[in-house]
Amino acid sequence: MLGDVPLWTTVLQFLAAGLVGGFCVLQWVWWRGALRSDGSTWALALSVAMAALVLVAGLHGVVTRPDLHDALAFLHGQLVGAVAVLCLPAVRALGGAGPRLRPWVAVAVAALLLRAALWPVTVGDARVLGLPVGRGLAVGLLLAVVALAVTYLAVALGRADLTPLGWLLVGAGTVSLATLAAGMLLPGEPVGALLASLWPLPLAVGLESLAAVRLRRAQLMDRRRAAMRDALSSVTNTAWYHRDPAALLVRARDAAREVLGDPSIDGTLRPLQRDRFVVDLFPEEPDRLAPHERTFLIDLGLVVSTAAERYALTDRLSRAAVTDPLTALPNRRAVDTHLLEVLERAAVERTRVSVVYCDIDGFKDVNDREGHGAGDDLLRATAQYLRTWVDADTFVARLAGDEFAVVVSRAGSDDTLADLARRLRTGFGTAVGRASGPRLTCGVATWTPSEVVDADALLRHADAAMLEAKRTASGHRVFDPEMRARAEDSRRVRAALERAVAEDRITAYFQPIVDTRTLEVVGLEALARWHEGDSFVLPEHWLGLAEQTGLIVPVGRSMIRQARRALDRHHMPVAVNLSARELHEPDVLERIDEAWSGGPWEHLTIEITETTMLRTSSAVPVLSELRARGVRIALDDFGTGFSSLSRLARLPVDVLKIDRSFVREIRTPRGAGPVRAIVALAEHHGLDIVAEGVESAGDLQVLVELGVPQAQGNFVGRPAPGLPVRGARPRPSGAVPVSEELRRAEPRLPERRSRIVPRPLRVVHGTLDDATPEHL
Repeated sequence: MLGDVPLWTTVLQFLAAGLVGGFCVLQWVWWRGALRSDGSTWALALSVAMAALVLVAGLHGVVTRPDLHDALAFLHGQLVGAVAVLCLPAVRALGGAGPRLRPWVAVAVAALLLRAALWPVTVGDARVLGLPVGRGLAVGLLLAVVALAVTYLAVALGRADLTPLGWLLVGAGTVSLATLAAGMLLPGEPVGALLASLWPLPLAVGLESLAAVRLRRAQLMDRRRAAMRDALSSVTNTAWYHRDPAALLVRARDAAREVLGDPSIDGTLRPLQRDRFVVDLFPEEPDRLAPHERTFLIDLGLVVSTAAERYALTDRLSRAAVTDPLTALPNRRAVDTHLLEVLERAAVERTRVSVVYCDIDGFKDVNDREGHGAGDDLLRATAQYLRTWVDADTFVARLAGDEFAVVVSRAGSDDTLADLARRLRTGFGTAVGRASGPRLTCGVATWTPSEVVDADALLRHADAAMLEAKRTASGHRVFDPEMRARAEDSRRVRAALERAVAEDRITAYFQPIVDTRTLEVVGLEALARWHEGDSFVLPEHWLGLAEQTGLIVPVGRSMIRQARRALDRHHMPVAVNLSARELHEPDVLERIDEAWSGGPWEHLTIEITETTMLRTSSAVPVLSELRARGVRIALDDFGTGFSSLSRLARLPVDVLKIDRSFVREIRTPRGAGPVRAIVALAEHHGLDIVAEGVESAGDLQVLVELGVPQAQGNFVGRPAPGLPVRGARPRPSGAVPVSEELRRAEPRLPERRSRIVPRPLRVVHGTLDDATPEHL
């Protein structure tokens, strides 16, 4: 099919090959960026085949060896058939229509394979069965492939809706096919050789024009997609700073208009149930949107709807964080914030701020008698009643449980506030529908500009005034200087106690427990003493505070550790008091193990009051576990609680300690009777007995006569850091009985003198002898 052509044709062929090869590189970029679409794949394959076809045609014009000349001519024909075959899937992929490819491609490929197999026959003037074949057979097979491709193209184009660019490509292909047909029909002619050499150029120009347009479109699409990603990121970032979903929707709409170049795009924000939202972004003609553009609008809508739901959830959580769910009043957190703001403003305006602390008397009885539903109704009714007192200067909140607070930002005089509390209390019963039921107790505290801004202290003072009103049954009470002094005193005692605990200045004094007949020391009881320099604070002034604040827990552990050291030093059994607060600790057993540090359990006695034993649900299991290890359990202050005699046998108890109130009156029938009954009860249950508070020889004599085996008190031994008495008293032969000895003289133990400090600012000077037995 190829023949001798002018030199300019060969040069033009090489230039075309280079140009098509360069476009192949561009199409390869398009192919990579088009996510391996069929159109880009077959267009690239067709361009490669066209470049190879033009290159082979150019080489055919420059080679001189006959064998290479014939080989290039045959290869050129095969490439023509390959181009024709590749046109089939390319047209189907680019046009989107056409018959099934497989039969057409199979026939075309079979023809090319047959032409390749007959290559030795087609070279020269060979004859088959006497008939000349030669080049005519090769041209016939090639024409069959081309005709097959033309037929498929005609069928496919008849079904496709082509664009102007598609018609341009069809026209270029038609020109190339016509040129190829002319060249094949004029073999040996110079014009036929020229046409056979240049026929691919129109198709190459059309194909590469298509590739250039597609590449440009891909670049524009990539830029638009990048702009879409940037716009989506910008709107997403803006969503974290905006708190207005409508403003965010406007921002998303403007971004969509800018990226898509469509000013008709608009948006809607529609709320659904449960704080859900739906956002729609749409142009006037939605059908003109490409799939990726439609996805872009959907993504923008999802960002706006998600942000709107987040804003709604944040607002709901913020309200829940500062709102009581039962009464819908502000809660304690809201009170703290509001009160701090009010105090700071009042400090500038030089005005007074008051808090009326309200508590419902009898609320627990309502819950117990009528159920918690009735209690909730009462709380809601109380909240509604207090709302009626709200004005521009008043703030009402529920603090906790049945406690409410009314904050007055511009408070009047104390008399005006007291009248307000009285009116709140008076109108409460009628307002909640319980005229003869629960009452409201109010405590009033006021902050003045001369004081430090402390919202928590103001609430504490109002709470203290309310508790004082409850204690005195007055109904309402204003926090006065006397109460302020007591509160400040308590605060300083607590601060000093915290320092003393941190500095380990709570030391153990040991009071001996003696045998009542021989006065032999049979054990020790560890008593906590708080030293402040050369003075000490009476236990009655800080033990209750330590129990209330939880400081009794580290104090108790320190007492057990010091008792363990005393056991090693004196070789005497040691008793340690255990408070109710310590029994509430979940790791009380582990902490006792750590403090006792592996000592013999049978030499440790844990003392617990009768009331704590009965009222603390965790007391019995903990004490039972300690008793199983060998610890002795003593029931302290026995006789002052409310335990029944039938329960005594079921409690983990080894020792009964007779309360000092019975021993104080032991020489009277009213005191001796209970002691005699306790002794009989202990003997019946096999329990040991220790009498507390022995202050005289007469008390000890009566205890001996009643059969009490052990006792402790100032008469037989005062608390001291060491051991006041050790071992049995020597008795020479012929000595009088112990009872006679006690009548003659009371033993005098060494006295340790020191000052007594009941609390800071109230120092009481004296000795341990001056302290009452209850303080020791």
